[in-house]
Amino acid sequence: MPREGRTFPSMMVAITRFHETCTVPVLLALVAKPTSFLKRLVVGRPMRSDKLSHTLLPKRIALPIFASDALSSVAYAPDEILLTLSLGGAAFYAYSWKIALAVVVVMLVVVASYRQNVHAYPSGGGDYEVATVNLGPKFGLVVASALMVDYVLTVAVSVSSGVANLGAAWGVAKDHPVEIAVSLIVILTAMNLRGLREAGLAFAIPTYAFMITVIAMVSWGFVRIFILGNTLTAESAGQHVAPEKSFAGLAFAFLMVRTFSSGCAALTGVEAISNGVPAFQKPKSKNAATTLLMLGVLAITMLVGIVTLARKAHVQLVPTGAHVPAALQVPVLPQLGQVVFGSFKPAFYVLIAVTALILVLAANTAFNGFPVLGSILAQDRYLPRQLHTRGDRLAFSNGIVFLATFATVLIVAFHASPTRLIQMYIVGVFVSFTLSQTGMLRHWNRLLNTERDPIKRRRMYRSRIINGIGLVMTGFVLVLVVATKFLAGAWISIVAMVVIYMVMIAIRRHYDHVATELAPHEETPMLPARNHAVVLVSKLHLPTLRALAYAQGTRPDTLTAVTVNVDDADTRRIQEEWDARDIPVPLTIIDSPYREITKPIIDFVKNLRSDSPRDVVTVFIPEYVVGKWFENLLHNQSALRLKGRLLYEPGVMVTSVPWQLHSTENKNFNRLDRDLAKGPLRGPRGPRIAKGLPKK
Repeated sequence: MPREGRTFPSMMVAITRFHETCTVPVLLALVAKPTSFLKRLVVGRPMRSDKLSHTLLPKRIALPIFASDALSSVAYAPDEILLTLSLGGAAFYAYSWKIALAVVVVMLVVVASYRQNVHAYPSGGGDYEVATVNLGPKFGLVVASALMVDYVLTVAVSVSSGVANLGAAWGVAKDHPVEIAVSLIVILTAMNLRGLREAGLAFAIPTYAFMITVIAMVSWGFVRIFILGNTLTAESAGQHVAPEKSFAGLAFAFLMVRTFSSGCAALTGVEAISNGVPAFQKPKSKNAATTLLMLGVLAITMLVGIVTLARKAHVQLVPTGAHVPAALQVPVLPQLGQVVFGSFKPAFYVLIAVTALILVLAANTAFNGFPVLGSILAQDRYLPRQLHTRGDRLAFSNGIVFLATFATVLIVAFHASPTRLIQMYIVGVFVSFTLSQTGMLRHWNRLLNTERDPIKRRRMYRSRIINGIGLVMTGFVLVLVVATKFLAGAWISIVAMVVIYMVMIAIRRHYDHVATELAPHEETPMLPARNHAVVLVSKLHLPTLRALAYAQGTRPDTLTAVTVNVDDADTRRIQEEWDARDIPVPLTIIDSPYREITKPIIDFVKNLRSDSPRDVVTVFIPEYVVGKWFENLLHNQSALRLKGRLLYEPGVMVTSVPWQLHSTENKNFNRLDRDLAKGPLRGPRGPRIAKGLPKK
């Protein structure tokens, strides 16, 4: 089996099946028990592959998992609208409800469009599959690169915004945002590594608590204003917000467009459901479409309610600065919580807690979407194959760790600032939106050319109209976003997408070249003409004698022992002992005036094959097998370097001949067998014939 196709657990099982090679102690020496214990503590016990169907989600769990990003975006989308409008001064806050209404229109169109996607492509490829099938692989890779950037930014923005809201009630979060944000990503990673269902159950309660709390706050605020006749005035309302400059004519239009593009951050995460259709219980498409509709209704309700209530309470918000009053730097939801709940502080702290929690947990949308997309891309050979395999808990562990690593880098680089990160955020979202809708138009056109059933044709015409409107709307927003946010940070996302696209092309080219090179030829493979055996000798001790005996047992055409002369006294001693023992194998001494070991041996091996390219050389390397992990640092370093270098030589086979030291005698091999048997890859045990292995 090719090396890149072997997973670590399968290699461990394969080693266990061949006890006669005496390599189990090597494995025991390399596997650190504390590390294994920590992994089980964080990730949990392994799950069998046939338990995969048990991780499928009902709608009530799928909603918080896949829709938490879109739902939580209502916590920072109003902030971005007010922050951008503040450039024109306090008077410009009056336009906030108009901007929110424009965002709602776009959201309705996108939700309706993606409901068509879910029904047409239930396999879970989402935008990537739609673009690849209908527009071609290159457009599919553009969508994939955009989605990957978007997923990473989803984690960074959601966690950073959660910490910012938490800072409104907890000063430590405000003073140390980076440290807290990184710690939260570590916790999220561990929870997702435990498996999809566990993550869904953990995130369902906070998501529903956030929705109930926000809707309750907005409803109570409207009751106080319109029924009880109370006047709600936010603490920031009395602060003076001066315009940066005069906005009139084109400048006014540009500010409105920029505010609209900032508000479109509320649309992030809508596409996650189309990417996660396989995770739904059957009927998958219907359940996913229903969940998408629920997402749209809830997100629009909360967004309109928050923006309207903020306008009624005269909430103001400006970018952070050295001389900006603290009241003008508090996010919108905490400001509304203070003025709506008044002296009832418990309700305010509940709002802060659930808002911060849902923003942090919204990153789970990316933790579920990114690994699935990475697995699909790896299966198509555009990403490393390691991203295609599931871990012990049937989650795509490598993709989860990859996502967490890059999100952490962004948080550290931008000091966990939501406003700075959002400038890069929605470019990738609308790139995938636009190409997806374009692909759906071609999808319906292709089906209409062959479908003759009038009822189905009417349904297809309706879907095509919806996707056509979606294409016009999302394409227009994409142009606005790039035009207004390019210099503010969108260029970073565009560069990242280009780099990812080029890397995926290079990876696919590599895998194609390897597949072509390894494809069997029609002619029958020729056996080697001769086998030259070489035993490496550093000292004349028991490991060397075992290697010599084993090499003789393979019956090579020629056999020689080789030692490198880096010290005349040591070499002379080896020669004398060799002669004294009357060993029937010639000893070849290679001079090394510069005290190198690797290069002289490589040159010697090359010369053995120079006469005939059909000859092979088998190099036998004696190695110590130690029982303590730290003992590996004291032995076998030269052997590792030699093996690593010899692997690049054509026609050279490398054989390790192990010698178990006494420190391996206390190893519990039965425990190792039981631990390996707990993994998802189980197989029959090999014969226990190696010396020292206990019998059953």
